[in-house]
Amino acid sequence: MEIGVNVPNFGPGTNPQMLRDWARTVEDLGYDLLMLSDHVVITPDVAEQYPAPFYEPFTTLSWLAGITTRVRLGTTVLIVPYRHPLLTARMAANLDRLSGGRLVLGVGVGWARQEFEALGVPFRERGRLTDDHLRAMRAAWADTGDYGTGHIPLWIGGNSDAGLRRAVRLGDAWHPLRFTMPWLRGAIERLAAIAEQEHRPPPALVPRIALRLTAQPLTGDDRPAGEGTIDQVMEDIEGLRRLGAGTVVLDPFGTDPDETLRPQPAWDALATVAAHRPAPEAGAAHPLP
Repeated sequence: MEIGVNVPNFGPGTNPQMLRDWARTVEDLGYDLLMLSDHVVITPDVAEQYPAPFYEPFTTLSWLAGITTRVRLGTTVLIVPYRHPLLTARMAANLDRLSGGRLVLGVGVGWARQEFEALGVPFRERGRLTDDHLRAMRAAWADTGDYGTGHIPLWIGGNSDAGLRRAVRLGDAWHPLRFTMPWLRGAIERLAAIAEQEHRPPPALVPRIALRLTAQPLTGDDRPAGEGTIDQVMEDIEGLRRLGAGTVVLDPFGTDPDETLRPQPAWDALATVAAHRPAPEAGAAHPLP
């Protein structure tokens, strides 16, 4: 199993030096994937959770590609309807080439109604637009001309049944975000049922979970995966592996934007997980879809 990290590319503490420090920390600790989130216009509904400055993911990942050497780079998640699909396809293909084939494109439909309005994109049409854009992107990548590229893994985010169906139809992997383990087990059953209905194989499982370490164990079925003692977190990661996850992304950002001013607790938590991570088996195949 590979383990990635969702790095905050927003908030009062985020600047080029901080992003550089995050990238070096993630790579030096041996993590396999560094991912960023996406917003274009920091409208009030966005700013409440993810305030400015917000570094655009393609631009930032291109810069980080030159700072890092090994770690894969990705989005969790890119809001597909915000950009013309041919622009997204070109930026993704260029970034994949410039980084030596390290791009993983996680995508979603979006949720910030005010941001959709600011961009002139119909909020109620975001699901249909996402499907249409993804098909156009895949067609562009399949072209042998300027858009042609190696395979870019396409992870489909979304915890709803519509998201699961989109993952089956259009994705290489399903990328659920923050959940409890009991919920995920039920969702995997729904995913398998949808795949059977669509006469397609189920997509790979590549979840993103929280990372919040506590001194005392957390109890109850409502405990989010990735929260609790280090033993509980490692049990969650192992449980995800047993459920078929080839990659798990850890999200150490909580709910307070001021956390971006003080990244050391997040780095300490990542170091603790890295220290408890089993060594990879020699010759193990790359698990990313």
